Amino acid sequence: MKTKRFMAVALTTALSAGALYGSVATADTLDNVLAVEKQKTTAAQTSQKRIDKIAEETSSLLQDFKVVNKQIEGLRVYNRQLEKQLANQLAVIKDLDESIENVTVIERQIQPLILKMLDGLEQFIKLDAPFKLDERLANLEGVKKAMDRSDVTVAEKFRQVLELYNFEAEYARKINSYGDTLNVNGTDREVNVLQIGRIALLAQTTDSKISLAYDKEQKAWVEIDAGEYRRAIMNGLKIAKKQASTDIMVMPIPAPEAAQ
Repeated sequence: MKTKRFMAVALTTALSAGALYGSVATADTLDNVLAVEKQKTTAAQTSQKRIDKIAEETSSLLQDFKVVNKQIEGLRVYNRQLEKQLANQLAVIKDLDESIENVTVIERQIQPLILKMLDGLEQFIKLDAPFKLDERLANLEGVKKAMDRSDVTVAEKFRQVLELYNFEAEYARKINSYGDTLNVNGTDREVNVLQIGRIALLAQTTDSKISLAYDKEQKAWVEIDAGEYRRAIMNGLKIAKKQASTDIMVMPIPAPEAAQ
């Protein structure tokens, strides 16, 4: 009887130990599964962050591409306009070259050509941005007076007209500055004018508090954000006066217009 009771107790103990071992094994397996799942989740989160970063960079590059593409298109339109102007100038040069072949024809026709060139130049100056306007019109008027003088040869008259054209061409390739008086908010103010070729015409009051830009469409000076362009215009004036080395200037420049 004691032997049977001992065997029963031993069997019960063995079954309990087996159940406990099985429970422990199941817990270890569950921990392993959770650990693997956690690793997968972490890896997935890392991958998602990479995907988000790549998507953000792709979107930024796409926006940059759109901006650059728009600028390129604007430059293409501007270049086509310049090509038309160049073609017209080449046509004028060709006409002049053909005229030079016959001195007698030139002698008879040069005077009307000179007058026509002066009229065209006068219209151009009046339609152009009004930088150094009084000086340019005074030079033009001086040459026009020489046209009526009998002691000035036709060759000299033609040379003076070409010199005026060269002066106007030079304005497009240089950065100039000069003092002037402009009406600002109903009051005449002393300003420093900054002329960047024929790209931009800007001005700033002598106290640097008000900045202006000439609007060709409105044919008037308009006030611009002094906080944004004040320092840029001041640097531009220094460059024009040779007080600073040439550098990149951020200026309010109108977009190129479509060729008509």
